[in-house]
Amino acid sequence: MKVSELARQAEVTAETVRHYTREGLLHPVRDPDNGYQLYDHADLERLRFIQRARTLGFSVAEISDILAHADQGDSPCPMVRDLLASRLPQIRARIRELEALAARMEQALTAWAEMPDGTPDGHSLCRLIESFPDASHPTCGHIAKETRS
Repeated sequence: MKVSELARQAEVTAETVRHYTREGLLHPVRDPDNGYQLYDHADLERLRFIQRARTLGFSVAEISDILAHADQGDSPCPMVRDLLASRLPQIRARIRELEALAARMEQALTAWAEMPDGTPDGHSLCRLIESFPDASHPTCGHIAKETRS
């Protein structure tokens, strides 16, 4: 099957198929008559595997390693478990960071609800942002609020 047919069957774009081919994750054969890349059912299954691995957060490089193990007849499962086990604490930390960011954004929107818009005047670029406390300098935010009030 051609790129477009593989993409349709896997429910991805043709560019996705081309990308994974360039990355060496898919191995089509060339049609000697027209030079088209031709994929078979094994490529479709491999592409579906790649998509499932991507939904679990694996990078293209990690998927390449997983596939290389499998292609050599070795079980990639221990490596997969180790990768996820090491990644999960990072993901949980990132979620906490994003929740804190969302809380700061909500705080800012609440604080800014009644503030007038300002025009840059050489001393101020955006009063909304400048009025918000600087996380790295906790006292700066209070000074900025006092001088602008």
